[in-house]
Amino acid sequence: MLDGMLRKSALGLLASTALVGPALAQSGVNDTAPAPTATAAQDGNTPDSTEIIVTAQKREENLSRVPISIQAIGTKRLDQLNISNFEQYTKQLPSVSFQTSQPGVTVVYMRGVASGGDGNHSGSLPSVGSYLDEQPITTIGGTLDVHIYDIARIESLAGPQGTLYGASSEAGTIRIITNKPKLGTTEGRIDIEGNTVSHGGQGGKIEGMINLPIADRIAFRGVGFYQHDAGYIDNIAGSRTYYIFADAIPDITVNNAGLVKKNFNDQDIYGGRAALKIDLDDNWTVTPTILHQNLKANGFFGEDPALGDFKVQRFFDEVRKDKFTQAALTVQGKIGNFDVTYAGAYLDRRTHTVTDYTDYSDAYDQLYAEYGGGAHVYGGLGYFYYQDSNGNSIDPRQKIVASDHFKKMSQEFRISSPADKPFRVIAGAFYQRQSNDIFQDYQVTNLAPNLSVNGRSGTLWLTKQKRIDRDYALFGEASFDFTPQLTMTAGGRLFKYDNSLIGFFGFGRDPAYLTGPDGKKVPGSPPPNGAGSSFTGVAGCLTTSGDTLRDSQQFGTDTTLITTGALAGTPCTNLGDFVNGAVVPKHKKGRGFTHRLNLTYRPHDGLMFYATWSRGFRPGGLNRRQSIRPYDADYLTNYELGWKVAFDDNHIRWNGAIFQQKWKGFQYSYLGPNSFTEIHNGPDARIRGIESDISYVGGGVNLNAAASYTDAKTRNNTCFFDAAQPDCSDNIGNPGSPNFIAAPTGTRLPITPRFKATATARYSWDVGADMKAHLQAGIAYQSSAAATLRTLIALVGPAEYPPTLVNPNSYLGRIRSSTSVDLAAGIDWRKISFELYAQNILDEHIDLSRGVACGSCTQVRVIPGTPRTIGLRAGYKF
Repeated sequence: MLDGMLRKSALGLLASTALVGPALAQSGVNDTAPAPTATAAQDGNTPDSTEIIVTAQKREENLSRVPISIQAIGTKRLDQLNISNFEQYTKQLPSVSFQTSQPGVTVVYMRGVASGGDGNHSGSLPSVGSYLDEQPITTIGGTLDVHIYDIARIESLAGPQGTLYGASSEAGTIRIITNKPKLGTTEGRIDIEGNTVSHGGQGGKIEGMINLPIADRIAFRGVGFYQHDAGYIDNIAGSRTYYIFADAIPDITVNNAGLVKKNFNDQDIYGGRAALKIDLDDNWTVTPTILHQNLKANGFFGEDPALGDFKVQRFFDEVRKDKFTQAALTVQGKIGNFDVTYAGAYLDRRTHTVTDYTDYSDAYDQLYAEYGGGAHVYGGLGYFYYQDSNGNSIDPRQKIVASDHFKKMSQEFRISSPADKPFRVIAGAFYQRQSNDIFQDYQVTNLAPNLSVNGRSGTLWLTKQKRIDRDYALFGEASFDFTPQLTMTAGGRLFKYDNSLIGFFGFGRDPAYLTGPDGKKVPGSPPPNGAGSSFTGVAGCLTTSGDTLRDSQQFGTDTTLITTGALAGTPCTNLGDFVNGAVVPKHKKGRGFTHRLNLTYRPHDGLMFYATWSRGFRPGGLNRRQSIRPYDADYLTNYELGWKVAFDDNHIRWNGAIFQQKWKGFQYSYLGPNSFTEIHNGPDARIRGIESDISYVGGGVNLNAAASYTDAKTRNNTCFFDAAQPDCSDNIGNPGSPNFIAAPTGTRLPITPRFKATATARYSWDVGADMKAHLQAGIAYQSSAAATLRTLIALVGPAEYPPTLVNPNSYLGRIRSSTSVDLAAGIDWRKISFELYAQNILDEHIDLSRGVACGSCTQVRVIPGTPRTIGLRAGYKF
């Protein structure tokens, strides 16, 4: 009876998953997958042991024979470690680090290749590639946090993978490989969990999988899940007072009384996957798949250290919604004895966020008060024009209402020769187009229309842009066995990219505001906007004369704004090129070649040494501000020696690599004037390190440990305004502005800890007929790391005052070292399993990221890891 009830529950949970496929299949969207020879490994049908099959080199190979520094977490370990998200699996990967600000907004780094400040939607592309099966899911501004369930394995490929994986795999690649449908088999599982979080609330999840044969040569596999994560950040009571006049009388005081709430950062995630496997004959297979995931996160996921652990003061309701769908098609087959693979994908991701930006108002109120005399003589309201239609001063706090609509289409075709021959080749072609519709509305309640962005009353600042990135590539690798023990592999990738931006960013401009021939405000003119800025926004929009509006007013040329081709919802276009009387997107184009050369020596079974010389790249791009030049591609050259050893009849495995990397002209992002992201090519960096992992399986004992040491430093000075100037004595990007050394030669690169390690131990034993018990313990440690590259920045106040130079580390602090311990105990009885677990049982306070909200903000916000979580899991397989 219990068996039948559970079976019905599982089928009910998964019914909606089975119905998702036809609806999206009608869109004609395609995606990719591995070759037929890799099916067994991709399906995850082989049990986890010391032998793991991977497809990192786009062939099915035993992990121990792949001459790459690669870590793989297989199906069983993913289940044993109760891994369901990005933060949990990267804890097991010492070479991986990341920055995050909220769910779905995470930038991944590998081997210390991090300059910080990345993730802006019109900034640099990621330096680490992300793949779901063979489909790239790397996105601008945040890694997809794919829910981990019914996953065959996760592969982490450290070092440049630019030959086979191309752009954005400059420092490495993370691949999530799903279990595929199995022909002729009906099976499924359902798992339920409940948990409670220290300092927080209660959460849980329900997940299920089903595999169904549809015909002799057709099978279906579906996955469905729902997860509620408890909150643990408290929004506590607070108030703010903003001053205007010299008598220091408080003019505007606000509080957050209506928003005080405990554990206000909870989130809900639901979604599913569906896949068909269709064997057309013995040689050709078609696999359409679809993935959908929906997240809603409430509140803010950071804390204010000044208020205490897990406490913050926020003054607006905040929410993030993030949903994405990927449809994919893989066609695999043979032409003669060559394997042929087509892999195509279409990804659609939409996000919507509302963010409290009170920190900006607080920072400028304090900063301008200090310029005015140090005792709130003026405050921000004294220098700005936060007024309603009647000229009354208003509450200056801002909130950001934002959205991104990201689309990605990729196509890959490749052919590979037989893997059992002494000479082997893989060759292919790749095309990718990704776009992002960017929208950010910085709102000030009751701001007068003439002080707002034109046509958008209450909007102080508007960003609305269209970004398109195109990539083209031809790639190939050839391997030759000089002897059964000695193999050389050489590969290359010819690439071309074309990235474009067009749109509007900035403040509005009162039509009555005029600029004279001297470039100054005409006497009697009203303020240009709420910020009093006469340069950024509508002032920079292009006119029919080809000048900006500001220059047209100053020099007496035609001031008619070009509206043809402007994005809907914008007053005009200030991000674009003037061509033949029209505004067209700005472009950054480039082409080049990356390579990989590898020599592998296998003296005997169970022992391998390899040497690799490889190069990865990241495409260049555009800065939004017209006066800042585009940034070029950056390149990472890697020199690596590695080994893979098996002892004791393969019960013990030890892998490792020593590497040195040169990161040339690395792309470097920071918040400039108006908290506006600028991207420059910085100096070179040198990165040295060692990484290793060891495992033991035998007698019911399973031990795994991995560690990395990374020493990443700049080789030249990093300048504040133009990062490419070696001595920082000139300022090419901003003539007339002062320049200085923001980070001297030898500064450690941020984010990545010098040392990171993880270890797990599991023991299982028989306790009766058809019953097994297990105990498991895990520990993860990472040392501290800098939160920012720069050691000196300028806080910019009123134009008549010089900027204030400060060391941002004085208020940011370091990402603190941390040690987390996990425990679990459970039983497996026939088809049923139970487990009691505790994650972070010592309730360690873990820093995930540290940062500020704006360029002149000094109020640090820390994103903490989840506190101690105790839960119970139950599962049933049929």
